[in-house]
Amino acid sequence: MAAGISRLTGKVALITGAAQGIGRAIATRLAEEGAKVGIADIQEDVAAETAGDLKSAGLQARALKLDVTSLDGAIAAVATVEREFGPVDILVNNAGWDKLEPFVESTPDTWERVIAINFRGVLNCCKAVIPGMQARGGGKIVSISSDAGRVGSLGEAVYSGCKAGIIAFSKTLARELARNKINVNVVCPGPTETALLRGVMDKQPKVIEAMLRGIPMRRLGQPQDLAGAVAFFASADADYATGQVISISGGLTMAG
Repeated sequence: MAAGISRLTGKVALITGAAQGIGRAIATRLAEEGAKVGIADIQEDVAAETAGDLKSAGLQARALKLDVTSLDGAIAAVATVEREFGPVDILVNNAGWDKLEPFVESTPDTWERVIAINFRGVLNCCKAVIPGMQARGGGKIVSISSDAGRVGSLGEAVYSGCKAGIIAFSKTLARELARNKINVNVVCPGPTETALLRGVMDKQPKVIEAMLRGIPMRRLGQPQDLAGAVAFFASADADYATGQVISISGGLTMAG
C-alpha cells in the first residue's frame, strides 16, 4: 500500500472468498486503508487465520463462514458483519471456482457448480446488500470477473460464460442503482498466481510458458496486483465511475 493512504477509514467491507489468494490480498489492502473487513469464505478455519493475521497487524477484521451459493447464507453473513461493524458500505464479490477441462468432456454437475459459485453467488450477495445500501443512499460493489469473460479461455467455457455474465449484470446494476449513489464496477484479472493456476503450472508447464510469452510484462499477476484496483473502486476516488470494467493482466488483453 502507498504510504499514508487511508481512503476507507470508517467504512465496512464484506469480501467473499477472502481467506486466501486474491481475496486475502484484497481484504488486506482494504483493511490497511482503514476499512473494517468481513473475511467471508466457505473455508472458515482459513478465514479465521487470515482475520487473525490482520488483527495481529492492528487492523479490524472478522472471519465468517459463507457459502455464496445460498441466498439465505449471504443474508446471514451481511447481518453478522453489520452486528459487529455496522452497515456494509463495500461488497467485493471475489469467491470463485473452476475445473479446467474441454467443454465436451465436462458434465452438467460441473456446470451447475461453476454457475452456482461464480455467477449465482454474485447475485446472492448483491441481493443481500443492495436494499441496505439503497436505504442509506450509497455503497460500492466491486465484482471480480476475469479476462476469460472478456476474450474466452481454453478449457474454461462455462467459467468464461459466468464471468462474462458478471460484466453484463454489473453494467445493468450500475444503471439501475446510479440514482441511489451505488457504484458498481468490475475488475478482471489476467493469469494470476493462485492455487488453481499453480496446479496448472505443475501439470502443464508448457501452457504457462506459452501464456507468459503472450504477456507483455512477462510475468504472472500476483494477488496484490488486483488489490489496488479494488481499493480504488471502493473509495471516494471512484465516486463518478460506475459500470466500468478494468483488466489487470500485464497487458495480455487490451480494450480497443
